[in-house]
Amino acid sequence: MCQLCVQDATVSNAPASASRRAALGMIGAISLFGMSAVAPTAYAKEPPKPGNALSPDEALKRLMGGNERYISGKTQERNFASTRAALAGGQNPYACILSCADSRVGPELCFDEERGDLFVTRVAGNYVTNDLLASLEYGVAVLGSPLIMVLGHTSCGAVSAAVSAVEKKAEFPGHIQTIVTAIAPSVRAAAEQPHKGTLLQAATLQNIKHNVQQLQKATPILSKAVEAGTLKIVGGLYDLETGKVELVA
Repeated sequence: MCQLCVQDATVSNAPASASRRAALGMIGAISLFGMSAVAPTAYAKEPPKPGNALSPDEALKRLMGGNERYISGKTQERNFASTRAALAGGQNPYACILSCADSRVGPELCFDEERGDLFVTRVAGNYVTNDLLASLEYGVAVLGSPLIMVLGHTSCGAVSAAVSAVEKKAEFPGHIQTIVTAIAPSVRAAAEQPHKGTLLQAATLQNIKHNVQQLQKATPILSKAVEAGTLKIVGGLYDLETGKVELVA
């Protein structure tokens, strides 16, 4: 039974006894955190990729080091066959990425990593949705990732569309408007503040920072992990021309 079902049952039924309330609370806790309690036990002796067991600061240092290799062109050689058997039995990525879906931005490439290293979620405009939040919670609570990066990029079409919507009242067909509506608050916030460069540049940065804050405050899983010091959530801006990722939040 999921936690919401437990809550509904508690509200709709007659007052429960103390023992019944305790049982219901236990069921809810198991449903929410059960897999996260099992996963560390499964990987306690030998995780699929032992090198991925890092602290938040170590994870961030490794991520940015990979980007430096990517910029220089001195990327590591990949032997996918060597880890295939280990990864078939599980995964322990050292970082989660909330990235824009832009085809020019490939997190595994720009951070010079292999399969099993990054738990990547993507949507045009790199903003938090309920489904993406749930995926990132899974990456943290179940897979044990100590780092989340919200990765935006220069010349983002989704942010540009949101700027047009705010400045020119532009409207877009189909479900594209949903993306524009989600990003528009960041555009308006950027427009209201002094900023360097164009509104598109300012809004891109504001959108990254806003979504970092959203994740840091997301209850019950991410905010608790941040408070405990087991999770760091940062923002990065990928420059399409240079390939460099700059930390911005």
